[in-house]
Amino acid sequence: MTVRQITTASLKQLKNTVIGNPSAKLALARDTAFIHSLVDCLNHPPTSGEPQGSQDDIRVEAAHVISSISYGSEAALASLLRANALQAIVRALSTPQALVIVSLKSALARVLRVLASAIIEVAGPTLGPIRTYSPQFRSEAKIALNYLFEFDCLDVFLPLLTDSSTQTSVAITQLIGAAVRSEVHRNAVIEWLPRSERQREVKSRRGWERSGVVHVTTRHGAWVIRTLLAMIQKKDLKASALCALAALALDNPPVATALARAPTDGTAPPLALVLSLTKRRVTDVQLAASLCVTNVIRAQANNYAGTVDPAAALTVIQVLNRILTLPSESPQNQIKACHTLSLLVRDQKDICLEVYERGALANLAALVKSITPLDNPSDWDIDESESRVILREAALMTIASIALFDKVIKRDLADNIQLIPLVRACLAHKGVGVRVAACQCIRALSRDTAIIRTNLTDSGAGLALYQVFKKEDEDPRVTSAALAVVCNLVNDFSPLRLVMLADDLLPRLMQLSRIEDQEIRVSVLWALKNLLCKSNLCTKRMVMTQLKWTHLAELVNDLDSQIQEQAFCILRNLAEDEEGITLIFSSMGEDLVAGCISAGLDSSSESVTCETAYFLGNLSNGTRAQQDLIFTHPPILDLVHSCMADGKSGVRSPLVSCVLNLLTSNPRRRQEFIDAGFVSTLRHLCDWTGTGGGVGMGVGVGVGAGVSVSPGGLGSAGVIGGGSVGMGASMGSATRHLINSEDDKDAATLARRVLDLMDMSVIGDMI
Repeated sequence: MTVRQITTASLKQLKNTVIGNPSAKLALARDTAFIHSLVDCLNHPPTSGEPQGSQDDIRVEAAHVISSISYGSEAALASLLRANALQAIVRALSTPQALVIVSLKSALARVLRVLASAIIEVAGPTLGPIRTYSPQFRSEAKIALNYLFEFDCLDVFLPLLTDSSTQTSVAITQLIGAAVRSEVHRNAVIEWLPRSERQREVKSRRGWERSGVVHVTTRHGAWVIRTLLAMIQKKDLKASALCALAALALDNPPVATALARAPTDGTAPPLALVLSLTKRRVTDVQLAASLCVTNVIRAQANNYAGTVDPAAALTVIQVLNRILTLPSESPQNQIKACHTLSLLVRDQKDICLEVYERGALANLAALVKSITPLDNPSDWDIDESESRVILREAALMTIASIALFDKVIKRDLADNIQLIPLVRACLAHKGVGVRVAACQCIRALSRDTAIIRTNLTDSGAGLALYQVFKKEDEDPRVTSAALAVVCNLVNDFSPLRLVMLADDLLPRLMQLSRIEDQEIRVSVLWALKNLLCKSNLCTKRMVMTQLKWTHLAELVNDLDSQIQEQAFCILRNLAEDEEGITLIFSSMGEDLVAGCISAGLDSSSESVTCETAYFLGNLSNGTRAQQDLIFTHPPILDLVHSCMADGKSGVRSPLVSCVLNLLTSNPRRRQEFIDAGFVSTLRHLCDWTGTGGGVGMGVGVGVGAGVSVSPGGLGSAGVIGGGSVGMGASMGSATRHLINSEDDKDAATLARRVLDLMDMSVIGDMI
């Protein structure tokens, strides 16, 4: 396509040509000279136009053309970014002339909203669907988006929220709702004030007050929040203003608290007004209000775990459930309902159960089945509309979120709803997002032992996913999601563990461990950790032949604490029995093992220190010669004492059990513990009464292997196992110690038994 002259008529014709025409957009994107000329028109239109036209008309039509080509074509959007279209639009909006001419102002506000909405989908985080962009394109989009939320740019477009033109103010609220997805951008918008209020704020602020505090503690938050609250009471602005409020309240407890707090004048809190809007007859308003309520109550719960407002949540669930079941609802509205429901249930087991009991899971499954025929799975994605593909992805992701925690939900999904055959078919879908969502559904199901042993194995879904995991040309996001499932499938109770081991599991894991992706590297180590749990010596040797002992030692000292944690988990599971302990010492040597332990106990990461403590606890079950490692390397004993004294209960318990094992195995070590200052620390863990009489309990303590499900949630990790402390019995001391209720019970109980064993009369009997 070649456009040699820019006039009002030619731009109108061009706009009509590119709307809904991907090939025309692509052709236009390739004409870089024209793209630059088009962008230049926003501020410097040609002086010699058609008789009926004007420079302002050309600027309006140029804005319309840019809006038309911004969406749907990666090449067109990339061309606009490289032509600095965003900067040109902001500059045009800042001119006095743009503020006077209503048509120009609304056209510029609209193109700013459209372009920002397109950019955020590339820069991320995206709300879906999952797409693939080149790293360079994504980097350019992030730079442009950061520019948009600079203070000078906010000074240009945020005042338009109160513009007399409804089209203009709606465009700006839609921009906030669509493009504000990061904490930095959210805070920038919330803390912004008009020039007049900014000057008053500076004059009235006391020297010790921070600006952020002043802004958030005004009546309902910052100026933008107050303006949006006023807008949701106007007929034509409700939906867009609610979406903007939702974007600003997401993961933002101060704003959420302000919206939920009743004003001092006795009127209802803003959240009550938003809740009432969920019952409006207009679906767009219902969805926007539901999203706003969801983000507010979830942000409130960030301060108090498990305290999501049940009444508000139930209101949202009822609205979304109805939208998901109405055949007349558009796919776009059902996609929005899925997105809001995912946000509502994210990492909240109680809300997941409520959603399940209200029938939302069954409704989502029915929706997916209605748009996913299984008669000929190789053909059903050829002529599908994009909206159907996106809806399938959104529904599957929501199902995965709901089924993530509760066994009853998982088993109903597998046995009664029978979604596994459909999910297995979706593993081969052409859409990256659908494949990721299918993996997430299987991951949620694979967190249940019975389902792994039966449904996933018998249906072939587990092995089908493993084949996806093995594909070297697969999208990294699909590989990452499949790897999270593999972490669950390699646990000792899985029938697929040996099958995958025989089918090149370890070489594939080692291949992925070399990828420069932190999430995948952590998941690889997570899989190895679970593979080693309750494994025989042959499996341990097989794993370490691939991983290499020297590399494991390097991982222990990695800069990333998550990598360190998983490396110590691997060591912990290797040392779960005497054969494993012997293998570690013979392969690494005492000095290297001691160095790893010292590094872990001295780590600033509590999780790393905790796993090191469990590893050390397992080593204490070894022979006396192996136990002597702790005493022949003085830093270890000092670090154990330091962690017992200053660490949290999760660290103290395995360390006290380690001391108990060492003392039980060789009572002559009593003096070394006394010299290192352990007695006063142990006494601090429990009240020493010094009274006589009674029967104490000797102990044999073992720190078990760590077994855990795949890392990460659809928001967070879930652990189904961990360190365990077992207690045996023997005749013991004549001294009694009382547990201090303020300390951890396990650590205090173990400390009491250690002190019992350190009593001279007991030591004499044991020797």
